[in-house]
Amino acid sequence: MDKLLKFPSSFTIKIMGTNHIDLVPEVCAIIASHSDTFNPEADIATKQSTKGNYLSISATITATSQQQLDNIYTELNKHALVKVTL
Repeated sequence: MDKLLKFPSSFTIKIMGTNHIDLVPEVCAIIASHSDTFNPEADIATKQSTKGNYLSISATITATSQQQLDNIYTELNKHALVKVTL
């Protein structure tokens, strides 16, 4: 995978989760714990599902390594409110 991505590079993480008041702040906290340059106010976009049950989050980071991305995805996928990551 390292050969497919060149680091550092801009990388968008897509997260789908239960539309809950804690989802965005907790996703931001997870990503920020792995990325010093992540700015939630500038680097996050959200969209609510039609019925309002789910929220999709696009978070753009400056990825520095495959290990960093793996760590972020692993932690996000363990979170109870997160349903899918891409």
